[in-house]
Amino acid sequence: MRFSTQLKVGSALLAAGLALSACGVSADEGTSGGSSGAAAGPVKGLRILVPNSPGSGYDTTARAAAKAMQDAGLASTIEVFNSAGAGGTVGLQRLVNEKGQDDILMQMGLGVVGAVYTNKSKATLNETVPIAKLIEESEAIVVPAGSPYTTLDQLVAAWKADPGKVPVGGASNAGGPDHLTPMLLAKAVGITPKDVNYVAYDGGGDLLTGILGKKVAFAATGVSEVAEQAKNGDVKILAVTSAKPVAGVDAPTLKDLGVDMEFSNWRGIVGPPGLSAEKTAQYIDLVTKMHGSEQWKKTLADQGWTDSFQTGEEFKTFLAAQNESVAGVLKELGLTS
Repeated sequence: MRFSTQLKVGSALLAAGLALSACGVSADEGTSGGSSGAAAGPVKGLRILVPNSPGSGYDTTARAAAKAMQDAGLASTIEVFNSAGAGGTVGLQRLVNEKGQDDILMQMGLGVVGAVYTNKSKATLNETVPIAKLIEESEAIVVPAGSPYTTLDQLVAAWKADPGKVPVGGASNAGGPDHLTPMLLAKAVGITPKDVNYVAYDGGGDLLTGILGKKVAFAATGVSEVAEQAKNGDVKILAVTSAKPVAGVDAPTLKDLGVDMEFSNWRGIVGPPGLSAEKTAQYIDLVTKMHGSEQWKKTLADQGWTDSFQTGEEFKTFLAAQNESVAGVLKELGLTS
C-alpha cells in the first residue's frame, strides 16, 4: 500500500492530517511441474478461499492464480470458493476456524486489513500464516457514460459544493481500498472525509451494475475491474491513483491533474493458523514457481497488475506494517476511535 497526499505510508499521511455461492476451478493433473516442498509433482487438493463475492478483485486474482498454477503444471484440482461478508472478515474467521488444516489458503489484501478494524473482527490476520504478496493495482476514479462530469475538475467542483449529493460507490466496506480511496481523495481536495456519501457494494460485479445504472455519481475501484468497460465506452476513467499511468488505460494520474495523492491496492495469500512448516514451505515454493511462469507473466500483463512479489518472512513484515499504517489512517480519518 502506498498512501500519499504526499502520502507514503504512515508518517507522511499523519503529517498531512489526517477485499455468493461457492464456486470451483479444477483441471486435470499437469505432466510437467517439479518438486513442491517435500512432495514431488503437482500440488493436489488445494482449496483457495475468496472472502468476497464472485467477480470481485480477490475472486479474479484467486482464479487467475489457480489457472496459472494449473496451466503451468504446478497444481491440480484446485478449488476456488467464495465466503463473502463483512469486508472479508467472514472469510477470515472461516480460515481461522480451519486451524491446523493443510489444504486451504485464503486470497486477501488491503481490504481485509481495514475490515478487521472497522468490523471489530475477532479473527485477525496476525493469526494467519503469510504465504505471499502477489500484486499491486491502481484504483480508478470512474464515472458512467453520459455523466455530467467529463473531467476530474468538474467532478471535484460539484463534490466540494455539496458532498452529500455526489454519492461515490466502491466494492469495499469501510477500511477497504475502494473506501479509503475517496476518503483520501476528499482529504486531498479539501473535503471533510466524514461528509463523503460513500455507498458500499458487495463486490465488483454489483458495483459495476451501480455505476452503469447511475446509482452513484462516481466510483473508486480497481483499474482491472473497469478497464474493459472503459475501452467499450460504457464508463470513463477520469484518473488513476498510481504514481505512473497504467498501461492500456487512457487516463491521467491524479498527480498529473494537480492532486497530490498516490494510492495502491495490493493482494496476497495467507494460510490458516497452525499450518505446518513443511506445508508452508510447499505453498511458498508453489507460488514462487507460479510467479516465475510464463502463464503468470501473461496474466499480469493482461490484467494490468503490478508485480510486487514477496514471500514468507518478508511478507509477514509487510503485513505488520500494513496493520499499523491502516490503523493510523482510519483513526486520522475519524473512522475508528
